[in-house]
Amino acid sequence: MQTIETAEIMRRFNQAFRDHKPAILKDLIAPDCVMESIQPAPNGTRYEGYDACLAFWEVLAADRTAHFDVEDTIAMGDRAIIRWRFNFGSGGSLRGINLMHVRDGLIVEALGYSKIPGQSAPLPE
Repeated sequence: MQTIETAEIMRRFNQAFRDHKPAILKDLIAPDCVMESIQPAPNGTRYEGYDACLAFWEVLAADRTAHFDVEDTIAMGDRAIIRWRFNFGSGGSLRGINLMHVRDGLIVEALGYSKIPGQSAPLPE
């Protein structure tokens, strides 16, 4: 049953960004939520608490010059993985994932990671 609940919370979370409806987020975030954004690399920025997480996500969801394409969402118990592509208003994009954790029907953790352009790591031959 937990997986079904987690999947529904992720569906609503993704809908807020897809449909640019930040109000959806208000009922999804726990008071003790922790979120780490993808920037600045390599560690991102940490946001703690309902107000901080909601404020960050509301701005992102309300931005109509950019949009998210959800490529896949996988729910497993109280955890979920969202694979996405963020499309900038200028035509560029980047891909990433969010590792999500849900407790008592609310998001308590959201850790964002992305593929970013940069120097290539040396690969074994």
